[in-house]
Amino acid sequence: MNRVIVVGGGISGLAAAHALATGLNPPRITVLEGSPRLGGKLAGDAIEGVPVDLGAESVLARRPEAVDLIRAVGLGSDLVHPATTSAGLWVGDRIRAIPPTVMGVPVDPAATADVLGDAAAEQVAHETDLPAPALTEDVAIGRFVADRMGSAVTDKLIDPLLGGVYAGKADEISFAAAVPDLYAKLRTAPSLLAATAELRELGQKRAGQPVFAGIVGGINRLIGALERDLTARGVEIRTKLAVRRISRTADGFELEAGPVPAPTYLSADAVVVAVPAAPAGRMLGELVPAASTELAAVEYASMAIVTLAVRKRDWPSEATGSGFLVPSVEGRTIKASTYSHAKWAWSAEAGGELAVLRASVGRLGEEYVLQRSDDELVRLAAADLRTAIGLQAEVVGSLVTRWGGGLPQYAVGHLDRVDRVEAAVAGVPGLAVCGAAYRGVGIAACVASGAKAATRVREHLNALETMKS
Repeated sequence: MNRVIVVGGGISGLAAAHALATGLNPPRITVLEGSPRLGGKLAGDAIEGVPVDLGAESVLARRPEAVDLIRAVGLGSDLVHPATTSAGLWVGDRIRAIPPTVMGVPVDPAATADVLGDAAAEQVAHETDLPAPALTEDVAIGRFVADRMGSAVTDKLIDPLLGGVYAGKADEISFAAAVPDLYAKLRTAPSLLAATAELRELGQKRAGQPVFAGIVGGINRLIGALERDLTARGVEIRTKLAVRRISRTADGFELEAGPVPAPTYLSADAVVVAVPAAPAGRMLGELVPAASTELAAVEYASMAIVTLAVRKRDWPSEATGSGFLVPSVEGRTIKASTYSHAKWAWSAEAGGELAVLRASVGRLGEEYVLQRSDDELVRLAAADLRTAIGLQAEVVGSLVTRWGGGLPQYAVGHLDRVDRVEAAVAGVPGLAVCGAAYRGVGIAACVASGAKAATRVREHLNALETMKS
């Protein structure tokens, strides 16, 4: 029986292993994870007895991949949707409603006045007076939109919305990678406003369909369910075994793992590399140097999640909706806050008299923020929440989770870089790569990436079987 080794036990690697294990004539599969646990950036804990997600807390429901996987591993009955998705923007002295946008790019100029100011909203309205965009190559979304609509749009709308996804800088993020549908429209649309209006209309046709989904008890439960499912299917899972090097052999691959003084060597007919760009580049340095060089150029941002518990009786009445985003130009410590007890009915029920909320801290280049102690981050987050929503309540429980190098940055030209990586990897039959570093950082995109890698590996194994017969 052919053997496949999946390097990396995050959601992408586990999704790849699941796709291989559930296909026809599954190979012998081993998952290698360098850390003590599976899940990567999907993790959970409890605060004062209330379950919480420490990383991502939902999946994109309008893409089928993650929801289908949740159902496949037996959690379909626990699928839920947010009780509210009405988020605001902390601009100036209060939380303001987010106007209709496509990932921060306005749809209705008049609706932006409260956030941007009248003069900036007027500039947005005159975007249609400019020559057609006619985009032919990738650009930084923040700079492009600022040139056409004014810097206020980038600073107060695009920055906070993209900051929540990438923890990066709008002036450096790839338009083609971050908002591909809008980028595609701008090849032929007469204006940026015309393009956003068209996409908004398409979105309204899907009105009533939930955008996001979660799992009762936290989206992190997906990892435990995947582990149980894979183990039941005979997949071998080994943690605390980091791979350092992958090399080609006469009949497959050899992987060197474990400590340098006492390495472990493993052989495989095919390999899926499902780790972040930097370690992927290092382990592929000898095998695919061209891909290794490209992967080494992918930057990562670090951030932290500060989870707090307060008493529901102390929750301020003016704090409505699911939370708020914070533009970096506002100079606050936190960049967003989610009221978990308001967003998820299961969290409100599990919390009893406690309300759980979380704040995110840290953007690209702000690693110094994360060098503060847990106590200081909790104090700073609580102070921002006091100013933003009048939360005077005593913090009765807290957790600080640091994600060092947690979010890949999709710089201008990112998709071209990914094309080059995938082309180089395609030159090595039996090798595949997947993960957040390539074509999407969300859970659904990572699951899709893992499934794509599994398909490539399965095609190679089928070719091997054909040759043997």
